[in-house]
Amino acid sequence: MIRVGLTGGIGAGKSTVAKTFVAHGAYHIDADRIAREVVEPGTEGLAALVEAFGSEILDDEGALDRAALATRAFADAQSTQKLNSITHPLIGARTAELIAAAPADAVILHDVPLLVEGSLAPLYDAVIVVHTPADLRFDRLVNRRGMDPADARQRIDAQASDEQRRAVADIWLDNSGTPEELAAQALTVWNERIVPLRDHHSAGTSPELPTIPVEVDPAWGAVGARLVNRLWALLGAGAVAIAHVGPTADGASGPPVVPVLDLDVIVADEAAAQAAAEVLSANGFAPLPGESGRVHVAADPGRPARVRILVDQ
Repeated sequence: MIRVGLTGGIGAGKSTVAKTFVAHGAYHIDADRIAREVVEPGTEGLAALVEAFGSEILDDEGALDRAALATRAFADAQSTQKLNSITHPLIGARTAELIAAAPADAVILHDVPLLVEGSLAPLYDAVIVVHTPADLRFDRLVNRRGMDPADARQRIDAQASDEQRRAVADIWLDNSGTPEELAAQALTVWNERIVPLRDHHSAGTSPELPTIPVEVDPAWGAVGARLVNRLWALLGAGAVAIAHVGPTADGASGPPVVPVLDLDVIVADEAAAQAAAEVLSANGFAPLPGESGRVHVAADPGRPARVRILVDQ
């Protein structure tokens, strides 16, 4: 299976993308829905919140009064940490249950509003950001959802900035237009990026790498940084160092170069090299034939990349 992270600011239009993907076979995991589910009446989550914050956080029917909880849980850093220590493990456990129940070849679409804020991007095979300008999101929240203007503005301002989201985005969808236009963008991404990624990942193959030089793209540095973070998330202590190298890492204008990102993974010894090769092969970086398992190519056709495993000397 592959895991695709979906995020965007409040009111950005993530649900349109999710519906499009689900209609074509994606397995949807909604972080907000899980967060509500684990504190429903009768759950251990709600009981723990009442013990921590008092029965005043319940409404007349015994359900969680989210506004009352927010007043107490966000009063100071210690209270917020207490809230997170209760809810995050429960959300994580339920998410793991849903992933375990997914088909082996599923495209898991993990809808996470706070993906950026939680530094979760490296955990996914690809991250999709739905972007809508803040003023347009504010208008939609107030005039379509009936949200209080002050609350809408506070919610928008409290979330990650556009720059922070762009830094983690493998795929950037613009929702300045109509829902139909966004759905059309999403379908193109599904057909041209997600399905090939899934198929190569499942088969243990990789798309052909480009061979024709092109003008230097300043965005290559950011793409390389995301790949470095992804490799660290996969390999952890199994790597000594990971770096984006070669002409795509320079970031300076110059003669045309072949648009393939090269990354070096430095490991401690031969055993670590073998372990790293196994991890990469299992996570969408197929071994390149004839390279003794030391060179791997990314399964994502929209991000041509080659990973070399080197033993530290």
